[in-house]
Amino acid sequence: MSAFVETTSSSLLDQVGKTPLIWLRGLAHDGIEIYAKAEWHNPSGSVKDRPAAAIIRAALEAGELGDGRTLLDSTSGNMGIAYATLAASLQIPVHLTLPANASSMRRALLHALGAEFTLTDPLEGSDGARHAARELAVEDPDRFFYADQYANPANWMAHYQSTGPELALEVGGRMTHLVAGLGTTGTLVGTGRFLKEHIPEVGIVGFQPESPMHGLEGLKHLASSEIPEIFDPQLPDQMLSVATEDAYAMMHRLARQRGLLVGPSSAAAAVAAVQLAAGLTEGVIVVVFPDSGLKYMDQALWSTE
Repeated sequence: MSAFVETTSSSLLDQVGKTPLIWLRGLAHDGIEIYAKAEWHNPSGSVKDRPAAAIIRAALEAGELGDGRTLLDSTSGNMGIAYATLAASLQIPVHLTLPANASSMRRALLHALGAEFTLTDPLEGSDGARHAARELAVEDPDRFFYADQYANPANWMAHYQSTGPELALEVGGRMTHLVAGLGTTGTLVGTGRFLKEHIPEVGIVGFQPESPMHGLEGLKHLASSEIPEIFDPQLPDQMLSVATEDAYAMMHRLARQRGLLVGPSSAAAAVAAVQLAAGLTEGVIVVVFPDSGLKYMDQALWSTE
């Protein structure tokens, strides 16, 4: 879905969630069903609309936003686009810090949506962008509300209150495993906590890139990164690693064999689900597909065969 959505509601916040499930028939062996939660059906085109909407709502209710105060946070792309999209519908200014190697398409989207941004050292990645946001917040606390998605409990609560209940309704007790990638870790933590409370036997499986230097935007190699404060290391029942090359190959496979144009982190989720399925005789696996491939069409990864 496009980042530009007309709606009759008071804001785009009301359009977040209730995304469809797609059956990835035949992706694994007989006895395994894999379903993908297609999060690009959110207003800005990614799963990040869920935490962005929750963070904005909580800040407005607490009086931390409004009266011209600017929402400030770091981003590697999708969260910034989610903030910019949803905040524009509420006339809230947005300032973002993001690595200077962010794609030209992502910068163009942020500019089109009216967000200001500060580019940070690309070698420092998302951690460097976060440090820069902290510095701006300290320098001008009256101007900025610092959302800090890595530490803000509204991040994981968004998934506890929406993604988890949606999956429980759509799949229910048939679900044997949830697979979600680790970036801020909000998707895994919030959805996993809800499912553990309501479907205790479900397996919660997290995955991350197999090495610090990778091309899976939005995902973190936790051993070489700052661990998000909202992460609960006791929650996952299993952790998997995904190679960038395998994710890129899956992107091409899903596009050319299924008509599903997905982003690298979505393809990585499919790879992780297939890895998990290889060790099972039967099961119903649900994976979260964070976004589509449309925001990545200007990148060389699509030329990889």
